[in-house]
Amino acid sequence: MAKEDTEVIENPENPTEVVTESLGEKPADEDAKVASSEKKKKKKKKKSNIKNIALLYPDEKYPEGQWMDYHQDFNLARTTDEEKRYLARDKDHEQRWNDMRKGAEIHRRVRKNLQNKLKPDMTLTDVVNTVEDATRKFTGQDANGDHVKLPKSQGIGFPTGVSLNHCAAHYTPNAGDKMVLRYEDVMKVDIGVQVNGYIVDCAWTVAFDHKYDNLLEAVREATYTGIREAGIDVRLTDIGEAIQEVMESYEVELNGTTYQVKPCRNLCGHNIAPYRIHGGKSVPIVKNGDTTKMEEGEHFAIETFGTTGRGFVVPGGECSHYAKNDGPLPTPNLSRAKALLKTIDENFGTLPFCRRYLDRLGEDKYLFALNNLVKQGIVQDYPPLNDVVGSYTAQFEHTILLHPHKKEVVSKGDDY
Repeated sequence: MAKEDTEVIENPENPTEVVTESLGEKPADEDAKVASSEKKKKKKKKKSNIKNIALLYPDEKYPEGQWMDYHQDFNLARTTDEEKRYLARDKDHEQRWNDMRKGAEIHRRVRKNLQNKLKPDMTLTDVVNTVEDATRKFTGQDANGDHVKLPKSQGIGFPTGVSLNHCAAHYTPNAGDKMVLRYEDVMKVDIGVQVNGYIVDCAWTVAFDHKYDNLLEAVREATYTGIREAGIDVRLTDIGEAIQEVMESYEVELNGTTYQVKPCRNLCGHNIAPYRIHGGKSVPIVKNGDTTKMEEGEHFAIETFGTTGRGFVVPGGECSHYAKNDGPLPTPNLSRAKALLKTIDENFGTLPFCRRYLDRLGEDKYLFALNNLVKQGIVQDYPPLNDVVGSYTAQFEHTILLHPHKKEVVSKGDDY
């Protein structure tokens, strides 16, 4: 739409005030209304960017992640003489890879939306709501979404982690939590998106104060090292050894004291199975002697945790994370527990959930029943994991896909 010509004049009653006078047919007050209307339209357009991702990709083909070659000697044939055969085999998994790419594209958009809004003095509840409301809209799980009646088809992969400082993982606010993100905090933001049970698990660390830069760089570079070393037939312990070497080469100075950055040795990456965030294999972040190998067709979360503390985390604090166990399970011995398990089965299956999600579904006075399910081994609880009080921990994580010929860092974005 073409703009009308205007003339700038001074207000004779107030020389410091500048007004515009239209040279066209419309009076100035009508121009103001048009401008105001255009402004409102722009605001509405901005809000509409968070909508079902399928509307943005009508062909349902989602962007590929970052491709990386397998650099190990025993993998060279995968990109040379046998490549066509490998590519043909990879096509068998085409729908699965596309589901993963869809989840990754949603993840990138969700985290960008959060990054644009993050600031000191936000409550952690506001942080997770920003993430999870956007995820529900992108996946069609919001109130008017086309997947709202199919809660396990696509949506949130696991509760949004917002662990602060010495707490490394598994913290998300329960109802009534008043905790606030401060300028001096170090926050790990761990977000999961799932499509048809295929989970994209990806995390980064937020620190407003630049004194933590070396800590964040150490962990980020350690994660990238783990990604570079990962590949088909690679031993898990070798990845851990490479990660450890990089991370321990960094130091960070805080308040006049210098700390060597240590890996949290009892935290690790993992492979991911359909509807199961931990698929059975663990990717260590220190050398641990595990000679288990990565295999073609698997997908892994490569994540590393660095700390200024002792490098070992222990559970502690109010629990928020839970997940139903897989396999044959006993029957709940309480009627309230049976009813709660039905809600869990219908909405999450074996996907992780938190107490806020049960609140949202209208469940109340369920804590005794939930603890009973945990006691019977039907549900597993995952309390917060902490290093020593006063220490600072950081995390970076990406999801990778092991294609027959190359690996794809499916969650890679412009931000990290």
